[in-house]
Amino acid sequence: MNLNKKFLTAFWRLFNGYWKSGEKKQARLLLATVVGLNFALVYLLVQINAWYNEFYNSLQAYKWELFWPLIGKFAALAFIHIAIAVYAIYLRQLLQLRWRTWMTNEYLASWLKDGAYYRLKLYDSDMDNPDQRIQEDINQFVNITLQLLLGFLKQLTTLGAFGVVLWNLSGALDIPLSGATFQLPGYMLWFSLLYSITGTVLAHKVGRRLISLNFDQQRYEADFRFSMTRVRENSESVAFYNGEAAEGLTFADRYRLVVENFRRLMTQTKLLNFYSNGYAQLAVIVPIIMCAPRYFGGSMQLGGLMQTISAFGRVQDALSYFVDAYDGIAQLVAVTYRLTSFTDHLETVSAAAPALRQEAPPADSPDELAVRQVSVALPDGGILLQNLSFTLSRGRRLLITGGSGSGKSTLLRSLAGLWPYSSGQISWPPADRLMFLPQRPYLPLGTLRQAIFYPSTVEGKKDIDETALRRLMELTELSYFIDRLDVTDDWSRIMSLGEQQRVAFLRVLIARPQWAFLDEATSALDEPREERLYALLKEQLPDMGLISVGHRSTLFAIHDRELHLIGDGSCTCREL
Repeated sequence: MNLNKKFLTAFWRLFNGYWKSGEKKQARLLLATVVGLNFALVYLLVQINAWYNEFYNSLQAYKWELFWPLIGKFAALAFIHIAIAVYAIYLRQLLQLRWRTWMTNEYLASWLKDGAYYRLKLYDSDMDNPDQRIQEDINQFVNITLQLLLGFLKQLTTLGAFGVVLWNLSGALDIPLSGATFQLPGYMLWFSLLYSITGTVLAHKVGRRLISLNFDQQRYEADFRFSMTRVRENSESVAFYNGEAAEGLTFADRYRLVVENFRRLMTQTKLLNFYSNGYAQLAVIVPIIMCAPRYFGGSMQLGGLMQTISAFGRVQDALSYFVDAYDGIAQLVAVTYRLTSFTDHLETVSAAAPALRQEAPPADSPDELAVRQVSVALPDGGILLQNLSFTLSRGRRLLITGGSGSGKSTLLRSLAGLWPYSSGQISWPPADRLMFLPQRPYLPLGTLRQAIFYPSTVEGKKDIDETALRRLMELTELSYFIDRLDVTDDWSRIMSLGEQQRVAFLRVLIARPQWAFLDEATSALDEPREERLYALLKEQLPDMGLISVGHRSTLFAIHDRELHLIGDGSCTCREL
């Protein structure tokens, strides 16, 4: 396993944040408690190891009077060991939960900040499945890190404690050499060191491919799951196209990658398991063989033999830690690189925030929206719009038109701060006084009432009473949903696109923003209903400024000015 500088840097970057955060005191105290409990477990294991000597020596000497007292001593040691082991795991899981919660909140905040979740899709990158990275990879990183860290500290302590025990028990081995006898003190300890180091090196050679295979397996599993999620989210479109066969081929192709990689993972794991189990079974018989000469020579009693075998096993387990933990280390390397790449992409998106400067309107014209020298480009550098400038007073209505691909929707994305390939300056009120309506409204899971008030919470809209809400639903022709306001369901599936667009207009009437931006927000409505909804906005919110993107000729009668985008960077503007 190539634990190179790149991995260690990436790991420390992920690891260090929590332990320097505002929760560091509680986290460090909890970690110290868990480490202390693990040290106590090692101490108890040493006491149990010494008990082997007493117990088996008493059996060899047929001392019946010592049998039950020694059984009672073992029961007491075992009870204390069980209690400490249980709480060591419980507190480790509590620390795991707190650490995961902190990391999850940090990543969610970065993912949601400044629309990063949206802008990630605008960059050409290998960043895939951010949902999996936040939900699964963080959990794996925290869980595996704590298991490996605490396991390493415990085994290091075990090595120190039982190394001393094994040194004292094994005595010296007489080795004939050139007619003389050479004595090797603590030979069992030296043999255990040689056995375990050799085992670790061989385990690395057998299992190193598991790192890349685990990384690929997580990616293929996530891609397979995402393909099914896409079909579920677009089930109606797929059904209309009779796209089941095409989707089935996509599922089969992605699942084939899952199976092929998993078979490679199975093969490599099989080889590692053959080696690990053989290594572990050989470790059972080796100390018996090594102690046999001293035992049968009369210099070691049965209790000493059993204690030595137990101590050898503890030392060998401690020294073989990386053999047993190899699969976990391989998974940690893979998940560290996945989370680090996610972090890198989030930082790239954050650093590449749109150059479009947004500022408050000047005091002498507080009700005016001013766009100055705004340019909009494509990711490949192509120009959609260059040096656009205009002003619009509240209560006025601007219609943005142009051919397909001329940049109408992209201009709105730029004004909203979502499009990174834009520059210029715009002055308008704070964001809570603006409202953007996309062509396909988003309806979150939950009650219809929650979907209507989105993105505000229901509790945050206590200024509108039930009677007023029902009246607005009637005005937007959604009265047949009034009795289902508190029903929880997937409303984006139940409602037609036209009904969803009427919900978007209802949100505007409830929020009463100073400015509204509509990106073909009536595309699924018939023209008479479209006209009635625009008239409703003018009647209920006469002072609200409005900017619409649309194709229909009927929209000209509803707006005051037209901004026509040519598509080559130029535009024209005229009064209607």
